Amino acid sequence: MNKLLKLAFSSALILSIGSTLASADVAKGQKLFTKKLKSSCDMTGAKMAAKHSQDEWEAINDSGKLADEIKIICPNVKKVKEKFLPHYFDFFYEYANDSGNVPSC
Repeated sequence: MNKLLKLAFSSALILSIGSTLASADVAKGQKLFTKKLKSSCDMTGAKMAAKHSQDEWEAINDSGKLADEIKIICPNVKKVKEKFLPHYFDFFYEYANDSGNVPSC
């Protein structure tokens, strides 16, 4: 019984850590925007995120066209890495024009 409890606890711990690491992050999206896109976009993160409402960002992301939208808004951006898109989406969604939030970048 003791081994079974230890196994269940360790499994739960591993799953909780793994799911946390796999999820997107607003702060990471903000850092990535500042590092990778800000100079190419020639605008702040607040202006970029305010280009659309939360519903619009969600529709763009759900249709799989987030990278295309970034390139439309920022024509100087050559390539957007696929692995960064969930973080960019979380950042844009959190600070969209109808969210009432303002990023610090």
